[in-house]
Amino acid sequence: MLGIRIGVQNLRAIGWSPALHQKCWASAAAAFKPYNSKEPVGPSVKTAIPGPKSLALLKELNAIQATQSVQFFVDYEASQGNYIVDADGNVLLDIFTQIASAPLGYNHPRIIQAVTNPANLSHFVNRPALGNLPPLDWPKRLQSALLSIAPKGLKNVQTMACGACAVEHAMKAVFMAYRRKQRGGAPLSAEEMESSVINQEPGCPPLSILSFSNSFHGRTAGALACSHAKWNHKLDFPTFDWPIAEFPQVKYPLEDNKEYNRKQENRSIQDVRSKIEEYNRKGKPVAGLIIEPIQGEGGDNQASAEFFRDLQQVCKENGIYFMADEVQSGGGATGQWWHCDSWNLPSPPDIVTFSKKTLTGGFYCTEELLQKEAYRIFNTWMGDPSKIILLEEMIKVINENDLLTNVTNVGRYLVKEMTSLQKRYADQISDPRGHGIYLAVDGKDPGHRDKIVKGLQVRGIHAGGNGVKTLRMRPAMIFQTHHADIFLNALEDSLRENA
Repeated sequence: MLGIRIGVQNLRAIGWSPALHQKCWASAAAAFKPYNSKEPVGPSVKTAIPGPKSLALLKELNAIQATQSVQFFVDYEASQGNYIVDADGNVLLDIFTQIASAPLGYNHPRIIQAVTNPANLSHFVNRPALGNLPPLDWPKRLQSALLSIAPKGLKNVQTMACGACAVEHAMKAVFMAYRRKQRGGAPLSAEEMESSVINQEPGCPPLSILSFSNSFHGRTAGALACSHAKWNHKLDFPTFDWPIAEFPQVKYPLEDNKEYNRKQENRSIQDVRSKIEEYNRKGKPVAGLIIEPIQGEGGDNQASAEFFRDLQQVCKENGIYFMADEVQSGGGATGQWWHCDSWNLPSPPDIVTFSKKTLTGGFYCTEELLQKEAYRIFNTWMGDPSKIILLEEMIKVINENDLLTNVTNVGRYLVKEMTSLQKRYADQISDPRGHGIYLAVDGKDPGHRDKIVKGLQVRGIHAGGNGVKTLRMRPAMIFQTHHADIFLNALEDSLRENA
């Protein structure tokens, strides 16, 4: 699949104009199989963003709730495919897709069919308490959806509502399994049960979860204790004294810096071992280790497959459960369903959490991590069967259209072209990196990154930042190379403006 990338300088040299620009992209778009026939042919910006209608709605909403994070209001009916349309009619190519959670873009016809299919209506109308009263087809639905794409070697799955509660309950599963091993098969004691309801030992033991610098695992209490990316996630909130190991500070591209990166990864492994020993001595033994395959909020930080294999080995040596948090990286974002499958582990992770692109939250686990008593991994809904219906259809679309291959090819193209841009604008951007459509490039500092994001927006690209100075890209799986070219030309134009 070939793009039609032409540098902005060259475009202007041949008489580039907005009209020619639109015609060019329309021609390119027509050359590819449409995933949504209503998708616009390109961006169109008519007003400042947010525009007057968004600002009026913001004022209305602000009277009801806090709105500091609202960017603009969206006309979701008008949004189609890879394009999001705001309240003022601005059409933006969306490379952030609802914080990485819209795998097929907006208003995909097959998803609409699944929602409107009369056979599915009862799942949308009646939201059952799945832990108590699951629908007749629930086992079949789980098999055809989540278990059909399960990480290698994992055959058990538990649905939840979102990523944070998936992580939270996964930690509970770890703690329960760890304590079962400590009891050696003995039943729960009356003392344990009675002390637990007043937050005392032995019912509430001082166990810990090891996490990594710059990590993000969610905003609920346990998940937040393992999150270390930004102060505004954590300030003012009491938390647990749990160990934090240093995530490897590698150089990119990974394949060109193996010797240096291996030293950094070994330092991290030694830090993990040290933290485990320290917390065991403190009487807060480490029951589990949680890590993102690629750190999301922390700045798209990567490590090698060998590093993750070494981590798993450390966990096995110390009787610790190994948890891969694939809330952002899972569901096909990196070109395969789960990035942890690329590590070639000798055995699967004990737990893999998911959400975002899988449309529902939850976790896969080994049989050892399944709860043994009722109501211990539980809440009212424990997910939503309507989301499984949508996931079922999404998987069919991805498989029928070989979108995992598309994700891989488009991702390689974007990294290649951003690397070329880096050579021309080395004083502004660095380290283009990623797998599939889980991509990033760094600006020279936080303010400069923010200028790039704004420069993209005025040119019709909706993007987002993470880490200290990183521009992150999380487009839909239907994103094509002609969409990539639109983004790349807008990025180059923004860089030229900031030169």
